[in-house]
Amino acid sequence: MHEDDSVRGGSTRRETIAYGGAIVGGGLLAGCLGADDPSSEPTDGTDGDSDEDGSYTAEISPVGEVTFESPPETVFTRLTHHADMAFALGRGDGINAMHAPEYYDGLWNQFVERLPGVSLDWSGLYSSWEVDKEKLYELDSDIHLADPAWVTQLSSWSRADVEEIADNVGPWFGNSLSDRHQEPPEEWADDYEYYGLWEQFELVAEAFREQERYEALAAVRGELLSTIESGLPPESERPTAVMITSADRELIWTYTLNNPGFLTAHTRPLGPRDAFDGAIESESAADFETLLEADPDVLLYLGGMLPDVDMAETRAWLESDPVASEITAVRNDRVYAQGARYQGPILNLFQLEMTAKQLFPEAFGEWPTYDDGPYPEIPEDERLFDRQRVADAINGDV
Repeated sequence: MHEDDSVRGGSTRRETIAYGGAIVGGGLLAGCLGADDPSSEPTDGTDGDSDEDGSYTAEISPVGEVTFESPPETVFTRLTHHADMAFALGRGDGINAMHAPEYYDGLWNQFVERLPGVSLDWSGLYSSWEVDKEKLYELDSDIHLADPAWVTQLSSWSRADVEEIADNVGPWFGNSLSDRHQEPPEEWADDYEYYGLWEQFELVAEAFREQERYEALAAVRGELLSTIESGLPPESERPTAVMITSADRELIWTYTLNNPGFLTAHTRPLGPRDAFDGAIESESAADFETLLEADPDVLLYLGGMLPDVDMAETRAWLESDPVASEITAVRNDRVYAQGARYQGPILNLFQLEMTAKQLFPEAFGEWPTYDDGPYPEIPEDERLFDRQRVADAINGDV
């Protein structure tokens, strides 16, 4: 199992992985994940494995090989890394379900505001965290951009249920346990592979026959990572950092920034030092005394970009607490907003830029004082990636 967050400017390169026991049904064929030939040219939306009748195949773990008669148009999703992928590939209007649609519609639009000519509307979609099988029949989606291994962790779902939906509605095509390299259920363990965020995005692009959009966005990301890599200070000079959030200000959750998985796809490339120095695992409950003992130079506040969150009030809350006010990040006014961990490629670009500025203002420019509202309007000469190129890719102008 592997994951790749290296600087690559174009297509990611996957190793050959043999699968056992892929789903069979609904055009899902047992198979193995083919390797990309490092010497091959990037594909466009018309090349690839295609039969004379126009059908084609794509592969992803843990599903295996999937046969499509035509590119999917209607898209079921559960988690936002998949919804963002569909949006990035020009299928935003085809999404019919996602987890907490009103919440994430508000959050994603904070970022989409800065993409000229691009819009997003996820409000009113079916909320799919607790998936109802009959609802999937009703939605009649061309593709279920979700991880069947994750779905079978729900008490109401079995592997036979996901095979039924693949047979009678549409195939599954997604991977979610790569989020933090979670252990898959035993019945999926032989088939499971972990992917980096952009590795999985490439596979999803193949399923939609949207390789050109993928290549355009991957090029933007590669240049962004190259900029970051060239500007990073030596590790000994980097700040200590931790991410926190609190729904009720009674219980604080902490997240480290360098652990494996696509949840840290925007922080791991920046290499901040773990304020806990390995003493606390990510996704742990903590109190202000624990945070003060770690004493991070930077606090990243998860969810701080939500429309109903006021970062000025959040900072005031920390400054008013006799313990929290002694934390170096609080004393030095280095408490910054973050968006979401279940990011897809579009949010990843913005979060790489914002976090680079938050951690290393001397190298990448100051992050503006942010209280609320959309992603700040960064002066053009201080941006780390080109918004118009991203917008063009989403809109199919590639």
